[in-house]
Amino acid sequence: MERIYTIPLRDVKKVPRTQRSPRATRYLRDFIKRHMKSEDVKIDASVNEKIWERGIQKIPPKIKVKATKEEDGSVLVTLA
Repeated sequence: MERIYTIPLRDVKKVPRTQRSPRATRYLRDFIKRHMKSEDVKIDASVNEKIWERGIQKIPPKIKVKATKEEDGSVLVTLA
């Protein structure tokens, strides 16, 4: 199963500046867990680089990802 999501990260901007990129990564993982109904979520390095592109403080307002559910129930998240 494969789905494309546009995940809004603007709510993450309400946390302190020095915690934004790590919090955005956790928020992305929780979003995928909730929507794909899986506990095993693997985030590709390209998605991580996109979140950290401008540093820890300036995260993108939204990110478009492709989530692919494997046979064993794990989900792989890549950039769309």
